[in-house]
Amino acid sequence: METIKVVVQGALGRMGREVISTLCREPGMQPVGAIELKASENQLRLPDGSATIPFSADLDYILSRCQPDILVDFTTAQATMAAVRTATKQGINLVIGTTGLSAEELDEIDQLATAHQVGAVVAPNFALGAILMIHLAKIAARYLEYAEIIELHHPKKADSPSGTALATAKAMAAARGRPFSKPPEKGALDSRGRQIQGIAIHSVRLPGLLAQQEVIFGAPGQTLSIRHDTISRECYMPGVILAIKEVTKHKGLVYGLDSLLGL
Repeated sequence: METIKVVVQGALGRMGREVISTLCREPGMQPVGAIELKASENQLRLPDGSATIPFSADLDYILSRCQPDILVDFTTAQATMAAVRTATKQGINLVIGTTGLSAEELDEIDQLATAHQVGAVVAPNFALGAILMIHLAKIAARYLEYAEIIELHHPKKADSPSGTALATAKAMAAARGRPFSKPPEKGALDSRGRQIQGIAIHSVRLPGLLAQQEVIFGAPGQTLSIRHDTISRECYMPGVILAIKEVTKHKGLVYGLDSLLGL
């Protein structure tokens, strides 16, 4: 089996560092280049000390020099879209963990990937436990009429509500086939969170947190809670590795890991 060559954009970010470290340990995969807006050197030493790889802020230069099979991107929507437009033209597959991408941007990713016959996996969350949380919430959504979501993240998270919370609410409403019911509104409406299909989403941003989400269903005389806690960024790596292995089997956009897991 040929080694899968991977370039990582956002290489000095928390997720980028974790991805590169994981690739160094993963059989059949090799980090071959790194991109970072604040790159000050032209080589990046791999965390296992085995080698250095080309390192630059110039995306086109790194992709042309390193000739990767896949670009992994955990950055910002603006940087991601620039990378998508460049990488697809060069026939490079994409694994994207950037959150905050609009519906129009997702459509553009699909169109570009399809036009250039490459795969693009975009996932709001790569933790397998979080994917199962959404799957279980979709099942419960068919039977319970009221629901709210509380998501808690570190204060440096760029978007609010989180992409996972928005994806969860939309998936629940789709599984239900209609919006959730809302209790009568009392007091200040701005304290009730962002409303998505009748589901109030509450966002918490505090030091000491990494990522947590709880989906709470209510019914007369009972509640049901489905909760996922992220203890470290290590939990995202099995999902990233799965996406890297599977993305070349698809053409166009694959949104979310649930289809790759057969859910």
